[in-house]
Amino acid sequence: MKIRLFVAVLAAVCAFGASAEGDWKTTLGKVADLSCDTGLAGFAKREAPAYITGKWDEAERPHKPSAGATAANDHGYYGKDGAWHGGYFDDTGAFVEGHEVKTLFGIPYGVGQLIMIPICLVLMYLAIVKGFEPLLLLPIGFGGLLANCPLSGIVAPAMMHGGIISFLESGIPVMQGGIVEPGGFLHYFFKFGIDTGVFPIMIFMGVGAMTDFGPLIASPKSALLGGAAQFGIFFALFGALGLSSLFTDLGFGLKEASAIGIIGGADGPTAIWLTSRLAPDLLGAIAVAAYSYMALVPIIQPPIMKALTTREERLIRMPQLRNVTKIEKIAFPLIVLLLCALLLPSAVPLIGALMLGNLAREVGASVSRIADTMSNALINIVTIMLGLSVGSKLACEKFLSGQTLAILALGLCAFCVGTAAGVIMAKIMNLFCRKENRINPLIGSAGVSAVPMAARVSNKVALAEDPTNYVLMQAMGPNVSGVIGSAVVAGVLYTLCR
Repeated sequence: MKIRLFVAVLAAVCAFGASAEGDWKTTLGKVADLSCDTGLAGFAKREAPAYITGKWDEAERPHKPSAGATAANDHGYYGKDGAWHGGYFDDTGAFVEGHEVKTLFGIPYGVGQLIMIPICLVLMYLAIVKGFEPLLLLPIGFGGLLANCPLSGIVAPAMMHGGIISFLESGIPVMQGGIVEPGGFLHYFFKFGIDTGVFPIMIFMGVGAMTDFGPLIASPKSALLGGAAQFGIFFALFGALGLSSLFTDLGFGLKEASAIGIIGGADGPTAIWLTSRLAPDLLGAIAVAAYSYMALVPIIQPPIMKALTTREERLIRMPQLRNVTKIEKIAFPLIVLLLCALLLPSAVPLIGALMLGNLAREVGASVSRIADTMSNALINIVTIMLGLSVGSKLACEKFLSGQTLAILALGLCAFCVGTAAGVIMAKIMNLFCRKENRINPLIGSAGVSAVPMAARVSNKVALAEDPTNYVLMQAMGPNVSGVIGSAVVAGVLYTLCR
């Protein structure tokens, strides 16, 4: 019975091959080659899809026209210079030209996918076992895993074919009236949430609804610490420009350097928002760097804090913060938003979303359901979709490059510099403060906007020196101001670079 079943299946395959290919021998040949095309061997020898590289076979190109003429089909066109430009037409009919896939050390595309799979598993391990930003590293790692599954089509773009092709004056073809082949679901996640900037803005709503701005209102001078911590952003920005001048292959212009610099703010949504607008090709590396260093705050920051402070400074006991009235908490987000609208309109999307969430939190019972939705269901749903979307950019041709190594190194330096700048600013402020009003320099490290983890780390280091010295509430002031500061810097960079 088993032999008869095998013969029947083989006959059906042959019949299908004869009808589809016109040659049953071709189909049998494909069956025989399955062992070579699957498994590790088949995985490793795969090449990048033609819609990415534009390297369509001759049979899939239009007939090459005579000199000075053009010709096009679904897979690309011959320009007036006779050169072939391969790619695809997206769902709007715009032509997207293919590009050469360059991976680190010339690693083949298939081997690169094999390398990326363990990297994505490591991210998931850090999330699941080590507890490093699990809500984001888990979907990012899994999204990267999906992106590197061969032939899955999960990240493939929507493509139009079979339409009428015409040429613009620039010589670029466009297609109209074609049939749209749907893309993978991660393509739509990314297009809807990242390309438009909706996901980071919705995340900011949730962050605002979960954050108490009371410590910042009670101690406005702590905003200076949050501002100082943004120095890491500019350190990485100029560092990226410097590296690019030394290693021209990196190709970091001002837009790319600005996107890399924002890692120093340790604010994942802000980094994603700015990068999606200035350097979308670097999104995967920048997002992973930003969230990885946020997760590593408890490991990175304490040695820096201890190296820059004396034990006497770490033992400083700060006065208790005053009580902040409800009217102050309600007025604060409105005042910040209006100042932002007047002074830096480009930062209004992020600042506005943050202040909307905070206002809903502080108004009270009348809008408690809105605040609860923002801080729970909404932010959780968006976090899943955001993580998967970012993970889709961990495809090997985007991540395995010299640019990625440079971004990871610059991001780490930016984070360390931002932490150090906050601590040093606190020490400088103490030069002008009375003894009873001195600032514990440890809270300066909370100026990076990893809320509330950075504030907790400052408190933990203080308690290690004196188990009765709680500085958590005082540390929340610079921590919250860091969130606002990084969003403001992102707005400034976007205004200068767009």
